[in-house]
Amino acid sequence: MKISKCLFPAAGYGTRFLPVTKAMPKEMLPILTKPLIQYGVEEAVEAGLDTMAIITGRGKRAIEDHFDISYELEHQIKGSSKEHLLDEIRSLISKCTFTYTRQIEMKGLGDAIFKGKVLIGREPFAVILADDLCINEDGNGVLSQMITLYQKYKCSIVAIMEVPKEETYKYGVIEGKEIEDGVYMVSNMVEKPEPSEAPSNLAIIGRYILTPDIFDIINKTKPGKNGEIQITDALMSMAQKGMVLACRFKGKRFDCGSVDGYVEATNHLYALEKDKHI
Repeated sequence: MKISKCLFPAAGYGTRFLPVTKAMPKEMLPILTKPLIQYGVEEAVEAGLDTMAIITGRGKRAIEDHFDISYELEHQIKGSSKEHLLDEIRSLISKCTFTYTRQIEMKGLGDAIFKGKVLIGREPFAVILADDLCINEDGNGVLSQMITLYQKYKCSIVAIMEVPKEETYKYGVIEGKEIEDGVYMVSNMVEKPEPSEAPSNLAIIGRYILTPDIFDIINKTKPGKNGEIQITDALMSMAQKGMVLACRFKGKRFDCGSVDGYVEATNHLYALEKDKHI
């Protein structure tokens, strides 16, 4: 079955960016002139997906408003030199269907994905965490790379990258056998292990392809690290019963949930933009 839907968990509080996230969704933080979540939607569209399922929460209305027409603004800039600045977002609005539901309580990424069942149905789907900004200057986005792999193996896939061993406590970490260049069959998965207990330095980042049986598995998954329902635990159960792959993607990933990563991403994209105009 062709993958057409992408789930965006976007209900978190963004506490690492307080006080700006007190009234503003972290997914709407701008990198240059576009919010983080728009980069994620563009990546999904580039991969051939056209339905964006967004899990929101209280104080997240700005996300819905962004992916809607602002008639007053359109009227104000119609015919002016600024009208072209809306071309990209207009294109996304015309190409995509946006659907929304709310996560009432913050109970972990696994729970946020489970809340998307009503929007996804019984079909394979992608997941993008918008504060993991991924750029591949060669033009083949991370999600496109994963979709290609899914078409070959028809199983759940996580995106991975190598991280310094001392930073494994920040990520879900996989262990597995490399079955082709950069592709691993997962045998173990641990959520935020201490460096001394990490099975490898291959860390999961915010890109997933999931088969629909993940919803049944999450529903049976008990709270894990920090008392939250972890998608890592659910995927480990899936790997034990069938097959989960890990894809070491081509491109750069920026942790825009941290101030350092956010500034690094801004500087990187600003430099790329400047190069276009030289």
